[in-house]
Amino acid sequence: STLRALFDSEAAATEAATLLLAQDWAHGLRLESLRAVPDTDWVRLTQSQFAPVEITPSFWIVPSWHATPAQAETVIRLDPGLAFGTGTHPTTRMCLRWIALETSQRPRSQRLRVLDYGCGSGILAIAAALHGANDVEAVDIDPTSVETSRANAAINGVTIACGLPDTAHGRYDWVLANILAKPLTLLAPLLAGRVAPGGSLVLAGILERQVDELRAAYAPFAALAVADCDEGWALMVATGAATPQDRA
Repeated sequence: STLRALFDSEAAATEAATLLLAQDWAHGLRLESLRAVPDTDWVRLTQSQFAPVEITPSFWIVPSWHATPAQAETVIRLDPGLAFGTGTHPTTRMCLRWIALETSQRPRSQRLRVLDYGCGSGILAIAAALHGANDVEAVDIDPTSVETSRANAAINGVTIACGLPDTAHGRYDWVLANILAKPLTLLAPLLAGRVAPGGSLVLAGILERQVDELRAAYAPFAALAVADCDEGWALMVATGAATPQDRA
């Protein structure tokens, strides 16, 4: 492992290295280098790492400092921040592709109630709203994510209800959860119980090698199937998910 640390001055860096190497437990550690960091426009450097992301030929995620691609018909304006979800990660891209495809196959006049569980930046909730969902809720256990989602929704001119998980109520036509396999496994009864009859449960944050584990965890509630794969990650979807009460 290599640790890189930044200090205000060379003297402070030298002092820290000296104290570290003097510790009894520091056997085997060595100082690789001590060098000055040139002045850098960190904002510009960060921005250069984020370009517009194509979800479909007509649906793009575009940072605020980029122009909208000419072919884009639906655009989410989103800048990287403290909450997960900028469209660059395969799990997010797969969820966004699913939203775009599903909404293209249903009448815009048909009411659609959507829950984005573990919303992060709110990107999935915003995408659903931009694609015609008229009742969208975004929830997360992290208050920062809740505030970020609310702000990002305002930037994109859509209305979504943002709050902590206990604010979600009733059943939804779509339940979207892009988290990780372990919490998705633990949340199986809760998430499946939020899906309206005939609705869809959409799960991401699952490695391809974890597919069987998730399928087994949700088997009492819904029949999950792999709907998409991207860079070793899988998107799993159950349509017409049923709760234990429905099955009883």
